[in-house]
Amino acid sequence: MGRIIISIVLIICLWASIQFCPVSEGKEAEVSQQSSVLRVYLPREATVEDDCFNLGQVGILLGEESLVARAGGIALGRISIPGQKVVLDKAVILSRLACSGINASKVKLTGAERVTVQRRQEVIKGKEFVELASSFLQKHQPAGSICQADPTRIPGDLIIPGASKDIQVSSRLIKSRARNTAKVQIIVSADGEQIGTREVIFLLKYNCRRAVTLIDIAEGVAISAQNVKIEQMPADYPEPAGWTAPYGLVARRQIAANSVIRPYMIGPATPPVLLKRNQAVVIRIERPGYLVTAAGKAVQEGRCGEYIKVQNVDSKRIIIARVNEDGTVEPVL
Repeated sequence: MGRIIISIVLIICLWASIQFCPVSEGKEAEVSQQSSVLRVYLPREATVEDDCFNLGQVGILLGEESLVARAGGIALGRISIPGQKVVLDKAVILSRLACSGINASKVKLTGAERVTVQRRQEVIKGKEFVELASSFLQKHQPAGSICQADPTRIPGDLIIPGASKDIQVSSRLIKSRARNTAKVQIIVSADGEQIGTREVIFLLKYNCRRAVTLIDIAEGVAISAQNVKIEQMPADYPEPAGWTAPYGLVARRQIAANSVIRPYMIGPATPPVLLKRNQAVVIRIERPGYLVTAAGKAVQEGRCGEYIKVQNVDSKRIIIARVNEDGTVEPVL
């Protein structure tokens, strides 16, 4: 009985070894084959730190350790200018692998059909430069009262390669030849070194006053608050220094209503003629402690404050004298 049981057990073990050994060998072969295959997963976008990049920085690699290390160091390209994007498809990657001795039959590519590679960077937009320049201009206005500053154009973006720990921005006002423009320069430094500049040019408008006629003003009529109003308006150039309302001046020509008064339209009032030609006058010299008078005759007509020729009646001598408000004249000594 014991021998029969032992025989049955041996038969079962022999049958099991025949049935299961080929399967185990097949699985081992399959595992061995899978370990020799390089699996590469490609994302749609990849960001690298340096100008030159390799497959290990772009994709996710799985497989035998030595094979992954070998494939990961394969160079894929170089980013030559800031902001550049390099697009790689599966065919290019398989070609690079083949050039390094890794046949396409040993590579399994998954993920996106192509990957876009760009360098990690920071970007200062052109609009940000305009905002910085505007803020600076408000605090450091050139001469005149600026009411409006419009940028003539938006500068280009500034791309800062790599991840800088310390980015600093400074501004300065550049002298402009045109009085209705202002130029602000923005200087960008990263980690203590200047990496770029941008200039923003503004077209300026100034707060200015002007006199506008309320009614028609005839020639010789004095300018006053009754016939003229003062308006404030934006202008291309600053208001002239010492500008005052033209009150007290007279019109040199007829000025229509709602007209802006220009300097050539008005002038000082002409004082009345005090002395006419050949009119008898008193020549008067007054000093502290004495007064001297003489009879004279005006050779020219004269107004208050003007210098005219006067003849001394007694000596017949012609002198230059200043016309006083009271009609007398005072010789120029």
